[in-house]
Amino acid sequence: MTLRANFRGFSLVEILVAMVVSGLVLSGIYSTYQSQQRSYILQEDIAQVQQNLRAAMYLLTRELRMAGFNPSGSAVAGIVDGEWSNTSIRFTKDDNGDGDVADSAEDLTYSLYTSGGVQKLGRKNPTTNQPVAENIQELWFVYLDANNNVTATLSDIRSVEVTLVARTARPTVNYVNTMTYSNKSGTKTFGPYNDGHHRRVLSEQVSCRNLGLGA
Repeated sequence: MTLRANFRGFSLVEILVAMVVSGLVLSGIYSTYQSQQRSYILQEDIAQVQQNLRAAMYLLTRELRMAGFNPSGSAVAGIVDGEWSNTSIRFTKDDNGDGDVADSAEDLTYSLYTSGGVQKLGRKNPTTNQPVAENIQELWFVYLDANNNVTATLSDIRSVEVTLVARTARPTVNYVNTMTYSNKSGTKTFGPYNDGHHRRVLSEQVSCRNLGLGA
């Protein structure tokens, strides 16, 4: 019996089919990797937004809660007349009880400002803005009296509603944010911004327990 060796290789059609199938598999793998990478980046950006919001709100409300603190009774402390609005607030407090508001962190202003093309929540102490948090798009104050009614009279203010809206630093591809955000009381809305940035909102009412004590 004669044995015949089979040296037959792959045909051109077989090679082309194998290349097409391999390309489809690699394309699927790459698409899955891209999707997971975008999801990871987005979750990282949103986590940063939430962290910025919490840190900014904690510092602002903690200091604002002490507005008007005046243990000696001789300091002129409180929300500064003519320097409070829906978008900024200046207030004073006598932290060390020495009868003035001239010491560090006793004369503060919170507002938004832009530096390096990034909008930030600023804290003046008392004149130079220091960044508290970046990518803060909205800062909104609502001033309330003892009955939780909105007031435009300085002497009637007993609490302040603070709202912050923060956005991701990077836009998301193929995403358009059409959402509308609102403050705690529902008296103010923000957006829609119609861009690629995700956003988060945080709104709290701060009881300024030292205001109106002499009334």
